[in-house]
Amino acid sequence: MDRRAFLAAALTGASTGLRAAEPVTRPIGLRTGAPQPLPLIGMGTWQTFDVGPNPAALERRRQVLRHFFEAGGGVIDSSPMYGRAERVVGELLPRDAVRAGKLFAATKVWTPFDASGAEQHADSLALWKLARLDLQQVHNLLNTAAHLKTLRAARDRGEVRFLGATTSHGRRHDEMLALVRREPLDAIQLTYNLADTSAEPLIAEAATRGIAVIVNRPFDGGALPRRLEGKPLPGWARDIDAAGWPQLLLKWVVSHPGVTCAIPATGDPAHMLQNMAAGRGRLPDAALRRRIEDAVRALV
Repeated sequence: MDRRAFLAAALTGASTGLRAAEPVTRPIGLRTGAPQPLPLIGMGTWQTFDVGPNPAALERRRQVLRHFFEAGGGVIDSSPMYGRAERVVGELLPRDAVRAGKLFAATKVWTPFDASGAEQHADSLALWKLARLDLQQVHNLLNTAAHLKTLRAARDRGEVRFLGATTSHGRRHDEMLALVRREPLDAIQLTYNLADTSAEPLIAEAATRGIAVIVNRPFDGGALPRRLEGKPLPGWARDIDAAGWPQLLLKWVVSHPGVTCAIPATGDPAHMLQNMAAGRGRLPDAALRRRIEDAVRALV
């Protein structure tokens, strides 16, 4: 099903699975004994929400957020590194969804300077227009020790619920592994997709410690869907309620038992609907995961 057809079907609730089942969830907070369920599919904002005061561009992002929450979304991830993304999210967030407790706000501290970490945290609260962030992370392990100290103090003040650290593009796994063994983190963020499975040992380690795993770049920066576009979807994809390659790719990622959620980024309302459908319905078991791997690798 092409994206235009998928959008039309999803908006009418027709046989897409988008409205047919509740979103699948996995918990964050296992380590502290106060778990909170998170929908398997969240959203990132890298590049996609770094837009200027263009009314048409902002309206598309408003629609993305509306579709996200209407489809049962929760985790929105951003960073000071992402240009205007935090400001745009804060301006466009549907406040009824925030008041209803649907938002799980995740952002980051990204600076080499100790004192600037506290400033960035305060800026994020202001930009998101929130009194508390759900998850604060040290972005790409930059000045980790100093920023974790700052963020623990923010948690003690009630400004943060959970703490974490991130890496991306398959980098610095050894450093992240040492960190999860040393620090009582609630979550880590890493890259995992069918083009890069190098994080699997790190995912397994986090799972043994009750640490949530958030997956960035589940589409390999969009490269995987582009390479699969126009290629026939296997008939057995229907067995896990996948109506297109993006859904199949996402279902493969989040069906890993150690993954808590994935955060694909998009500025396209139709793509958002397609992404969210991957978090509902059936997920592949181990045998079907291998079948998906073989099918994708044969085509790309």
